Amino acid sequence: MSEAAARNTRVEHAAAPAALGASHALPDALHAALGPDEVVILVLRPSLLYIPLSSLGTLLAAAIIGLALAYLSHFPWIGWSEGHAIFIGATIATLRLGWAAIDWWFHLYALTDRRLLARYGVFRTALYEAPLSRIQNTIVVQSLRERIFALGTIGFATAGRGTFDAFWVTVRAPFAVHRTVLDAIERYARR
Repeated sequence: MSEAAARNTRVEHAAAPAALGASHALPDALHAALGPDEVVILVLRPSLLYIPLSSLGTLLAAAIIGLALAYLSHFPWIGWSEGHAIFIGATIATLRLGWAAIDWWFHLYALTDRRLLARYGVFRTALYEAPLSRIQNTIVVQSLRERIFALGTIGFATAGRGTFDAFWVTVRAPFAVHRTVLDAIERYARR
């Protein structure tokens, strides 16, 4: 590993405790986006609970479809059994959870001493980045299902925008992560 690459993968542990998801190595997906001497403060993915939580609507629909098909299988003119109905519902649920797992894998968030990054998307990948000096507003939002599991979503708005530009969804310890981001903005954006 070259000296420049080694500098790019440094993590500032004082600002990002391991409990928040700091790691020693920056994933390749974001490594290329960093400049020389840029210090990585925090690297996160959504919680693994993102997979079932983001799929709840489809899982409920799969259960309703499976139950409806199982009910209809009792009529003599229907050409499927309860087993077929359960298989169809389980297949829909499995496919949705599989898609959510792939989507989870492609979500990646990073905070450096210069900018905030969010990468997401499966077929069409997007990389959002904003200099810390341009971050004007942040917000922590917890839906009921996130609050139950101590998760949350953090939104970021840059100067000149009336809406939030990017979100770090379903992160663990959202208030601690938010505090780390605010500390980084205070410390590095005013340089």
